[in-house]
This record gives sequence, structure tokens and C-alpha cells, in this order.
Amino acid sequence: MSMTPLERVEAVLWGHGPDHVPFTVYESKLPPCAVERQLRNEGLCIHNRHYTPMKPVTPNCSVETHTYTPPPQTGDVYAGETLVKTTTRTPAGDLIAVNKPAGFTSWRVELPFKTADDYPALIALAEDTQFLPDHETYEKALAWMGDDVILRATLGYSPLQAIIYNLMGVEIFCIEWAERRDRVMELYEALAARDRRAFEVLATGPCPYVQYCGNVSPQIVGRERFRELILPLYDEFGAMLHEHGKLFGCHLDADCGLLADLIGESELDFIEAFTPAPDTDMSIADARRAWPCKILWANFPSSVHLADQEQIYATACQMIDEDGGSQKLIIGITEDVPEDRWQENFLTINRACREYGRYD
Repeated sequence: MSMTPLERVEAVLWGHGPDHVPFTVYESKLPPCAVERQLRNEGLCIHNRHYTPMKPVTPNCSVETHTYTPPPQTGDVYAGETLVKTTTRTPAGDLIAVNKPAGFTSWRVELPFKTADDYPALIALAEDTQFLPDHETYEKALAWMGDDVILRATLGYSPLQAIIYNLMGVEIFCIEWAERRDRVMELYEALAARDRRAFEVLATGPCPYVQYCGNVSPQIVGRERFRELILPLYDEFGAMLHEHGKLFGCHLDADCGLLADLIGESELDFIEAFTPAPDTDMSIADARRAWPCKILWANFPSSVHLADQEQIYATACQMIDEDGGSQKLIIGITEDVPEDRWQENFLTINRACREYGRYD
């Protein structure tokens, strides 16, 4: 008897031995349609990230959102576009961010950090953030989703990544790191203390698969900052999860070569969204050599989605070959695929997993 899609993914995650390589797709990348139904009938498992069993609360801070459209006469570069302004009011001052909605995501127009005067408000927000268990919502979703959906809990960026990408942006971070590193580290410590409050809630919660941080670009972070400011929190959280029988992963979809040995020594159980060459500096074979005991929850390389179906099939087979029969490979979709390509491509990748990815 063949496994259900969920059983197949969990067999990889827990080392039980799947019948063939699983294929997963983020819930946001799989529009409901006839092909979606066919894919699920043929073994695809939906990778759903929207039911983390906790919720953040800020008893002393409030958030207001305002949607607006700059008129043409203002000369605003976003004139005629829909923008969302978010104002976070903290005991130490207000923080303002502006985003431009873009389908399932958004473009950041204005980040919260403007000047050094914003450090007190950012620290106050971090210190005010608490996390409450929300098991009921997670368990209801688990009961409803069925045997072809896997639920995975998510805790956002670790402190350094949050500072770089959510609060400052790369350029401003570089300036602040050079000129006010002590203030950056003060904010870092407040965010780390915030995350530790979430660690305990997730470690003792009902979801067995938890992901923390990701999108680490070695060209921005560098090896030293990764080792000293990112990896220790991975290991701290991972150890807590392991104490409670849970698995720990990270969304590492950029070049990983410079950090490969450090990742290999970490508490990470699965490397989610790992994207092989030609899109990054490591192949599946490189990753398997570097991380023989870790699960590769790999992203099918985005650039190949523009190829013909023969090449799509061949690339999936190459990924399977390079894994070397470890039974620790999941092929997934974690990035956008052109609207006119996803249906054929997903059917082809799924077929390659069923046909070529079988374990005898």
C-alpha cells in the first residue's frame, strides 16, 4: 500500500523511509483549480505555514493601519498606487512603515527605522511583545486539513536578520553597524530576549515541526556575524525543541557555501528551501556531502522553470541522483513560478518524484 502524501513527508522528516521522494508546494503557490486537484491526487503534499500555535500580544503598544493612494499632483513616485501605512505606537515613540501590496506579498516602501532616535521605540516594542499559546487554532486546522497537507510552525527572523531586513534595510544597517554598533547590539539583545519568550511556547506546543529565521545572505551577513550572532540562537532554540521531541529547520535559500560547515555543526534538522545550482553556489551533491545527516527540503531551482518539460524532468531526476538515495530529500516549491508554467512544471516534477524517485 502506498503512503499518503503526509505520511511520505513525515517518513523523510523522522527517518522512517518513504516509498518515494516527496513533492511539496507552499500553500500560496498552488491556486485551487483542476490541476491542483490532480496534483494532490497524484501525491503532492501542500506545505502550509499559516497555523503557528501561538500569537504575539503587545499590551502597551498599539498598531494602526491606513490604506491610501497618493494623487498624481503630489509628484509621489507611487502616485496612483495603493499603499498601506502602519503606525506602531510605543511608550517610547511611534514607528512608521509603508508597504505596497503585491498579490500574496508586498514591497517595502518605508521601513520603521529612520534615525537613531528610533532605537528606544524599537526596543520598547521588543520588550513589550509577549507570546500566548494558541493550540486550539492549530489543532482545528490539523483536523481539517487531511492527509495531503503538512502544517509547519514558523517564528520569524532571528534578531540580526530582523534588524537588517525588517527594520533598517541593508544600506542603513551597514551605516549603523559602522557608526553605532553599540545601539544595534542593544536592539539585538532586546529582540533576542523577545524570541526566547517565543521559544518556550513553541517548544512545549503541539506542532512537531518548527522553523526559525532564514534568507541568510553570506554576502551581507558574513561568516563571523553568522557564527557569533545568528547560529547561537539557532542552537539554543534547536536544543529546546529537541528536548521536547520536535524537529528544527531554517529557510536557507541563498548561497550557503561559505557557511556550510557551520550549518553542518548546528542543531538544524532540516534545511528548508535549499536551492541548488544553477541558482546558488551549492548543488544537491555538495549539500549532501556537507550535511550527510540533515534533511534537504529543497526548492526546485527557479531558473529552470523556464525550460521545456524534458529539462524540468531531467533536473528533478538530477536532484534525486545527487542525493544518493539518502531518503532525506524532499523536493519543494518555495518561490514564485510563472503563471503560464506552474501547472505543467508541477505535474512533471511530481511525476519525476513518483517514477524516478522510488526507493526499492
